[in-house]
Amino acid sequence: MEEVKDFFGTIKPAQVVNSIVIIIFSIAIYKLIVYFLTKGEKRNKQHLVNGKKRATYFKLTRSLLRYTFIIVTILLLLQINGIDVSSVLAGVGILGVVFGLAIQDWLKDIIRGSSILTDNYFSVGDIVKYKEKEGKVIVIGLKTTKIQDLKTNNIISIANRNIEEVELVSNVIYINIPMPYEVNVEEAEKVIEDIIKNINANDNTEECKYKGVNELADSSVKYLIEVKCNPLYKLQVRRDAQRTILLGMKKHNIDAPYTQIDIHEKS
Repeated sequence: MEEVKDFFGTIKPAQVVNSIVIIIFSIAIYKLIVYFLTKGEKRNKQHLVNGKKRATYFKLTRSLLRYTFIIVTILLLLQINGIDVSSVLAGVGILGVVFGLAIQDWLKDIIRGSSILTDNYFSVGDIVKYKEKEGKVIVIGLKTTKIQDLKTNNIISIANRNIEEVELVSNVIYINIPMPYEVNVEEAEKVIEDIIKNINANDNTEECKYKGVNELADSSVKYLIEVKCNPLYKLQVRRDAQRTILLGMKKHNIDAPYTQIDIHEKS
């Protein structure tokens, strides 16, 4: 108890005031820089060219600034309160190996976070896939990347050291159109041509093309079509395309095939 009293007894009012001033000054400078970064990010949204790339740099810079200001502020507070910062840094050098082992995952996150940009893995706004979940990249930080699940809108945090498990989703959807064997190929392809014309008229569909016979299945011939769209709308574009396929088949009096089981009884 006496040691605690001695410690607080050594604290001078000037040191307390200086500490408060440094904290307030650091926060003010940080907020000011973030303010200008935010303004620049808003202006950036007006430019489509390289827009996603710039947005990624803005968010990563903001994350880096936060860590830098925290470290610098702590060092300044130590210095004005009578602690020799150079001695502290020298001590860190001695304990560097032990400390490095303790925070190796944290360091991996930071290194991989930086390589996201340098190696052009993806940018803010891209659609990616991680462990069977597809989502929109909303934040790229020094330690984690956050994506918003397209199906549930849930926010998923991914440690940057696992970034190689993340796949950049393409703008292409492949859909099979099943046709009964009773419909010959020429007739089926005419129906598919009509279906493709209607799919191209759907919202958010950029282009739909016929690719050919894809599979001779047990109960149907599967014809493959390729649909291009913004990856952000892939789920809805697929739903709209499948609806258009069913309506197109119904229009031409073609029933969607289904698996049939023949049962033979012995007399």
